[in-house]
Amino acid sequence: MFDKILIANRGEIALRVIRACREMGIASVAVHSTADADAMHVRMADESVCIGPPPSSQSYLSMPALISACEITGAQAIHPGYGFLSENAGFVQMLEDHDITFIGPRAEHIRIMGDKITAKDTMKALGVPCVPGSDGGVNDVDQAKAVAGQIGYPVIIKATAGGGGRGMKVAQDETGLEVAFRTARAEAKAAFGNPDVYIEKYLQRPRHIEIQVFGDGKGRAVHLGERDCSLQRRHQKVLEEAPGPVITPEERARIGKVCADAVAKIGYAGAGTIEFLYEDGEFYFIEMNTRLQVEHPVTEAIFGVDLVRQQIRVAAGLPMEFHQEDLVINGHSIEVRINAEKVPTFSPCPGKITQYHAPGGLGVRMDSALYQGYSIPPYYDSLIGKLIVHGRDRDEALARLSRALGELIVDGVDTTVPLFRALLDEPDIRSGNYSIHWLERWLETHYA
Repeated sequence: MFDKILIANRGEIALRVIRACREMGIASVAVHSTADADAMHVRMADESVCIGPPPSSQSYLSMPALISACEITGAQAIHPGYGFLSENAGFVQMLEDHDITFIGPRAEHIRIMGDKITAKDTMKALGVPCVPGSDGGVNDVDQAKAVAGQIGYPVIIKATAGGGGRGMKVAQDETGLEVAFRTARAEAKAAFGNPDVYIEKYLQRPRHIEIQVFGDGKGRAVHLGERDCSLQRRHQKVLEEAPGPVITPEERARIGKVCADAVAKIGYAGAGTIEFLYEDGEFYFIEMNTRLQVEHPVTEAIFGVDLVRQQIRVAAGLPMEFHQEDLVINGHSIEVRINAEKVPTFSPCPGKITQYHAPGGLGVRMDSALYQGYSIPPYYDSLIGKLIVHGRDRDEALARLSRALGELIVDGVDTTVPLFRALLDEPDIRSGNYSIHWLERWLETHYA
C-alpha cells in the first residue's frame, strides 16, 4: 500500500480523496495555485505544495509542476479526481516514466475511450449496444447527407474529441444539416484543436443512463448499477439519482453484465462509467468516462461502497473488496450540484461566503469545500458543493432532499439552490417522468 498520495485537484473532490486517504492511514499531499492558498483542501491535507499562479494551465494542468511536487514530498502515487488531468493519457505515461503510480486506468484505455469514434468501435466489438450512425468520421457535407439519409432524421453531429456539449449540433432535416455540420466542425476545432466529427441518430425523448463499472486490471470487473443523469442543461448534468426511476431489475442486470464483461475483457483497472441514451427499453452507448464521476456519491450511498478506497487499493495491486453477488441495492439516492451561478442566466458568481451552514441529519451528505469567509476564486469551475441524500425509497429521498435544501445556507454569492427548490415542486420531477430535454424546456417556460 502507498505511504503518501498526492491529489492533483482542488475543491470538494480533493477533500473527498483526502478523507479516504485518512481512513486508510495514508498521508495526503494537496497541491494548489496561489489563488487557492486558503482553500479547505490545503488546510485538511497532511502537506501542501504551491504549484503555480491562478490559471489552470500554469498550475493544476502543469505536469512538470505536479511531478516535482511528488518528488519534493515523496508521494508515490497521484489521484487525479475528475477534470483537469484525470483523462490525459500523456500525463499517465509521464508518471509511469517517473515511477509514480496513477490511481486510475492505464494510458491505453484512456486513449481509446478519449476518442469518440474509437470508443464506439471498441464497445461495439465488445458487444455493447451503440446508437446507429456513421462508421467513423464524416469529412464533408455530401458524406454527412448520405449518412443521415441512411439512418433517418433528426441526426446529431458530434466532435470526435468532444465533451461537455461542445461541438454538438442537431439537424432536423437536410436543409439544416449543412449549417449544423459546418458549425459543429468549427466549434470542435476551436474547443479541442480537432475538427473531426461523426453523426448519430438523434433520439427524440431519451434518458441519460450511466453504468458504474469497476475493474481490477487483471480481468475481473463488476458493475454497480446505474445512475439517471437526465436532468441536464446544455449537456451539463444538474441532478443525478440512483437507481434510475424507470430501469427495471431485469434491464439493470442485462446492461450491467454487458458493461462489466466488456471492461473485464480489456483488463480495465479502477472506476469507469459507461454512458448511454435510453429510450423505449433500449440502451445506446455514447461514451465512457475513464475516471471517477462527479455523481459517484449516489452509487456509494445505495451500495455502501467507498469507490475512492477501491481505486486506491486496485492501483496498489490489491484486490477489490467485493464481488458482483455482494452488490445489492439499498434504497434510493439523489445528488444535486450546487453551483455559484445566477439563475436563470447561469452566469458564474464568484465572491466571498459571508455565511455557510451545511445541512445534516440521517441520510444527508454535503460534499463541499466551502467555509464562512472563504472567497470563491473566478478562475475555476463554478461547482461549490454536492448535496447527496439517501432514503429507503425515492419518495423518502425526495422528502429528505427538500428538507436538506431548506437547511442549507450559502450567503454572499448567488447559487443554484433556488432552482432545485422549484424543481421539487414539479409533478414530472416527483414522478421521475423526465428526459434529457425536460429541463431546458422547463427553463424556457419559467424564465422566458
